[in-house]
Amino acid sequence: MSGHVSAQWVNYPSPGTPRTRDGKPNLSAPAPRASNGKPDLSGVWHVQPTGKEELTRLFGPDLIKAADATSVPGMELDTISKYAINLLLDFKQGEEPMRPEAAKLFGQRAQGSVRDPGVDCLPLGIPISSLVSEVHKIVQTPGLIVILLEVDNAHRQIYTDGRRLPQDPQPSWLGYSVGKWDGDTLVVDTVGFNDKAWLDVLGHPRSEALHLVERYHRRDFGHMDVEMTFDDPKMYTKPFTIKITHQLMPDSDILEYFCAENERDRAHQPK
Repeated sequence: MSGHVSAQWVNYPSPGTPRTRDGKPNLSAPAPRASNGKPDLSGVWHVQPTGKEELTRLFGPDLIKAADATSVPGMELDTISKYAINLLLDFKQGEEPMRPEAAKLFGQRAQGSVRDPGVDCLPLGIPISSLVSEVHKIVQTPGLIVILLEVDNAHRQIYTDGRRLPQDPQPSWLGYSVGKWDGDTLVVDTVGFNDKAWLDVLGHPRSEALHLVERYHRRDFGHMDVEMTFDDPKMYTKPFTIKITHQLMPDSDILEYFCAENERDRAHQPK
């Protein structure tokens, strides 16, 4: 294990990290700037997790007990965002803006007649891949921002070179993204999703009509506020928005992730 960890450069002091007198990263220092004067979003990030007490209040003690019984070290339930479980959590029960088509799909998934693509080592998709235990890494260049997702070893490309979104994109798991700056906030437009991924663990669906708008604001060195607005007229009666915070994971890095390595679960899953 020690050789594996050192090979991944975990605990290697990140160059350019402001530090306090005792050598610890100063996460409240000002956000860094890129050569063009815009905030530099680069770094390894992890969603601010929802505490176990709050998760118990939201979802009940049975979920906590079940998760505790099956959790993998480092992937406990309280290492994820509440929105990873239910993206429509801010709506009162029964008032979720789902169209009948979405409600039907959601019900089938809840009953287990349609299983999560992740069980078959297919991509988790957006937004859940950045709401769970695994981190993600942002690499910012002048015309392109890349988000390396530890989940699935996947990556997103956000073009900031002025190009427009494709008119007739081939549906994909992560979509096609372009970004532009609104002051110190990066605004990302993404279209061209397929309808295969789930929006959350409970199974809220998406369609190929989904248009996702994300707003990234790095308010200081160690915190980035993210607002996500989902507009999918085929599945939902109106757009909806969630707000989360990503926390910088200094002196760390993403690890490789191969779902199918030593995978033994699918043989025991219902078809």
